[in-house]
Amino acid sequence: MEIFGVKFNNITYNELSDAICASIEGNSKILITYANAHTLNKSYANKTLINTVNSFDIVHPDGIGIYLASKILYKKNCLNKRFTGSDFYPIFAEEAIKNKWKVFFFGHDNETLNKIKLNYPDLIISGLKEGYQFNDNEVINSVNSSETDVLIIGFGFPKQEQWIYENKDRLKCKVILAVGEGIKVFAGTKIRGPGFIRALGLEWLVRFFANPIKFFSRYITGNPIFLCRIIILKMRNFGR
Repeated sequence: MEIFGVKFNNITYNELSDAICASIEGNSKILITYANAHTLNKSYANKTLINTVNSFDIVHPDGIGIYLASKILYKKNCLNKRFTGSDFYPIFAEEAIKNKWKVFFFGHDNETLNKIKLNYPDLIISGLKEGYQFNDNEVINSVNSSETDVLIIGFGFPKQEQWIYENKDRLKCKVILAVGEGIKVFAGTKIRGPGFIRALGLEWLVRFFANPIKFFSRYITGNPIFLCRIIILKMRNFGR
């Protein structure tokens, strides 16, 4: 599928897990990131960002916004189900534990990173690097010397994608997974709200009320802009 020039996959949680497993077992590198309303807004009319995202092997949908956009634009060929990274990351963690994959976390702060082991005591953590002050060479050397299977990066879009794009050939791990604030899911600190709120696709509203200053432009301004752009795109494509 494609929206605003960004290509993304109609993929399920199991299919993404299988792709990661195949990459590790086949000793082949795979780059994975996500597309949601915020990242598509950022990529809108920005060819550099579009090209960077499209260089990834898998771009999974993330959140209610892109799911609804696919229904508007693609009708019967829309996304099969709503896909959220926050629901996938616990699935991945359990797969990593079961298969004894080594996972390296890069991003956020040390306080958050140190909580991952507490939340997933059986997960094999091959390394932790905070994402605010770092040296590229030191991080790459740490990742490579750890012989990790999976590198998880959480800077937020587009910094994480740009870093991966620039350094992918120097990294020896098999899977590079961009997760943004998903690192907080592994740490057990991400605010998500009760199950019925998530089922309604209103998890973003919970995050906004938890930190309105941080998320005002992303959600209160960004979501209507995204919807308007989708409607305009639909009107332009009407009858094609």
